[in-house]
Amino acid sequence: MKEETKLIQNILSDPLTGAISTPIYQTSTYVQEAPGVHKGFDYTRTNNPTRKILEDLITHLEYGYASLAFSSGLASVDAILKLLESGSEIVAVDDIYGGTFRLLNLYKKLGINTKFVDTTDAKKTISTISNKTKLVWLESPTNPTLKVSDIEYISKESKKKNSDILVVVDNTFASPVIQNPLKLGSDIVVHSATKYLAGHSDVLAGLITVKNTDLYEKLKYIQNATGGVLSPIDSWLTIRGSQTLYLRIKKQSQNAFQIASFLNKKRNSEIDQVFYPGLSNHKNHFIAVKQQRYFGGIVSFSLKKNTIESAKKVVTSTKIFKLAESLGGTKSLICHPATMTHKSTPTEVRINAGIQNSLIRLSIGIENVEDLIKDIDQALKSLSSQ
Repeated sequence: MKEETKLIQNILSDPLTGAISTPIYQTSTYVQEAPGVHKGFDYTRTNNPTRKILEDLITHLEYGYASLAFSSGLASVDAILKLLESGSEIVAVDDIYGGTFRLLNLYKKLGINTKFVDTTDAKKTISTISNKTKLVWLESPTNPTLKVSDIEYISKESKKKNSDILVVVDNTFASPVIQNPLKLGSDIVVHSATKYLAGHSDVLAGLITVKNTDLYEKLKYIQNATGGVLSPIDSWLTIRGSQTLYLRIKKQSQNAFQIASFLNKKRNSEIDQVFYPGLSNHKNHFIAVKQQRYFGGIVSFSLKKNTIESAKKVVTSTKIFKLAESLGGTKSLICHPATMTHKSTPTEVRINAGIQNSLIRLSIGIENVEDLIKDIDQALKSLSSQ
């Protein structure tokens, strides 16, 4: 079966009733025949039938061994970091999601330090690894400057340097439709399923997919011990949303390419830089072509007038694009990372990672692309009134 068919067909009808829609098992506990004798479910923090259907679904999509569903993307990240012990070191992408950066700072207090590196320089990334490094953390594409790292090379060379190193890829921006990091050699894939997988801006969810039994058992223990599980209703919402994943990603990628091309033509006027892996002048374009099927629905750009005030003028002047956190939904969103998603990142760290004061991030929806371009164009023209 083709991927689109597998996605739909792996959401099985209910064997008990024949219901074509996945049932919501809204229960906290389950009747047992005898102590420890049950149908695979004893308490919903440990296992839930609706959550298991979602976990099995993402396992198929990411070509993994097994998956775990959490109450948010950051709850998933937190569970992975709990695999480490004090004294461990992480090598992480410098242009990292602000929430993950904040969480890594918390773990620094527990003796787990992070070295940040531009992972688009694969050889530099490998040279940064020391005998203390236990985790290599990649985002590809990154949030929000859309850097693309060579997952296959970094995964392979990391293992050569230290076979115990775990390579984690945050695949949120790509989704399983665009790339499959486990097939490229990584050990763990993490998603903020809040974004593209659920796809309708109505749920918080996190997903982890692993490649072997050992990792699954360790993370399952952590999940059960700490309790950050996804609820039955949120599991159902994510299952329902994911059924249109291929349709949405294709449309959003098509729209994004046209919008990026439009912005690229304005680089001699209001625009300074445009960040989109689908553009031939993107510095990681050829790596993106190698490991991605599409180029995704996120476009970022910076302004000639590199000030926070100029960026705020643009993001508050759109009519179709709504000013909001998050991304990946059907509605187009606009965001100013410096004062929103990456506000907690120190200014110097943020700018060194390429997140300039005027950087604006677009999450492209499924609206008509001509309407979206007109909306951006009129917002850019508002700069002339400053």
